[in-house]
Amino acid sequence: MRQPKVVHAAVGQLGRSFGALLLFLAASCAAPHSSGPNRFEFTEPQMGVPFRIVLYAPDKPTADQAARAAFGRITQLNDILSDYDTDSELSRLSQTAGSGRAVQASADLWFVLKRSQELAQRTDGAFDVTVGPVVSLWRKARREKRLPAPAKLAEALKAVGYRNLVLDPQCHAARLLVPYMRLDLGAIAKGYAVDAALKVLRARGVTRALVSGGGDMVAGDPPPGKRGWRIEVAPLDVTNAPPARFVLLANAGLATSGDLFQHLEIDGKRYSHIVDPHTGIGLTDHSLVTVIAPDGITADGLSTAISVLGPEAGARLVEKTRGAAVHMVRMPGDRIEMAESSRFKRFYEAP
Repeated sequence: MRQPKVVHAAVGQLGRSFGALLLFLAASCAAPHSSGPNRFEFTEPQMGVPFRIVLYAPDKPTADQAARAAFGRITQLNDILSDYDTDSELSRLSQTAGSGRAVQASADLWFVLKRSQELAQRTDGAFDVTVGPVVSLWRKARREKRLPAPAKLAEALKAVGYRNLVLDPQCHAARLLVPYMRLDLGAIAKGYAVDAALKVLRARGVTRALVSGGGDMVAGDPPPGKRGWRIEVAPLDVTNAPPARFVLLANAGLATSGDLFQHLEIDGKRYSHIVDPHTGIGLTDHSLVTVIAPDGITADGLSTAISVLGPEAGARLVEKTRGAAVHMVRMPGDRIEMAESSRFKRFYEAP
């Protein structure tokens, strides 16, 4: 058997992301004359970030077809869940805000909205997909390098509140009660997308796979002869930060939220792109939150919720979530703080 090739799809200059920190250090390609599956790798821009698929398949045609189908599924989900695309299903729903109309949602949008609202209720709104009007102001603030005007923030907050998103479980319909509401699924959509891509791969018989997009990833079965995919937990970018640690991931999701690359600094104060839905202000504690959970959508939502809640309330939330674990590093002032839930230690790679 020939030495298998690693396949790379072209990717544009999309900037750095947590995906660059969550390194895929899987087993090397199968040796020549090996009877086992071969390793293939694909990268493609999706949802504004590079998505990466590493998989093991018997041959290149099988790998190519499976990867194309998985990327196609991510493209389909972007057309549904994007808040940037004014023609997406999500944007069209936001355009009905305050009209009194209930809009029937597709199966994908309904599932993500339902999971979002469940997490919003569990966190008393620390996780809230109705935060779109405020997030839009902070995106503009980062571009212009100045804080949002207090009056505009106050006005935007009037359209924020998860209780103003009403879901009808019988009709799978959603209604936005307040004018100018804007839904933003950025804290959960990529987690759902990596789950969906892995599901496509599995349906095509590819079970040994890892899919990532930005700071979100999901792993299927581990590489041949391994207990899991070896993943680096992103370290905080400050002097004397705790060193990087490695976890082994198999049939689970992992997500990292924080302000390494998306933040605004004004007068020496750093504001994250993660916004507290209650105050409308970007977080200022300079943190990285890494969550491992049974699937990508759970890990994605929890990592943002915990970032807002803080270490103590966040740890309580994780302990009440089946199969979830969290590792937190933050620097709210001049001191570095690190905490992790009891279950996280189970995933560390043995020395």
